[in-house]
Amino acid sequence: MNWSLALAGLWGVVANILAMLPSKDNHWKRAYFLIAVGIPILGYVTYESGPWIGLVVLAAGMSILRWPVIYLTRWTKAKLQGMKAVNK
Repeated sequence: MNWSLALAGLWGVVANILAMLPSKDNHWKRAYFLIAVGIPILGYVTYESGPWIGLVVLAAGMSILRWPVIYLTRWTKAKLQGMKAVNK
């Protein structure tokens, strides 16, 4: 049995359960917790199963935690556009 994939599956189940529970802060504290726990699990999956399976697990995690990814993308675009304006 591949323990890293079992941990990744357990992480996905916990993430879905946490998403079903009501939250006053739109689930951001839970998202931070899931990110902090998920990054080492992702590294473990990649180490044990290889980079392609690691990318699949990364995509699955990004689909669960899509709003932090969307906000990070928007923030990065804004910072890069700000750098372009300064460099002109």
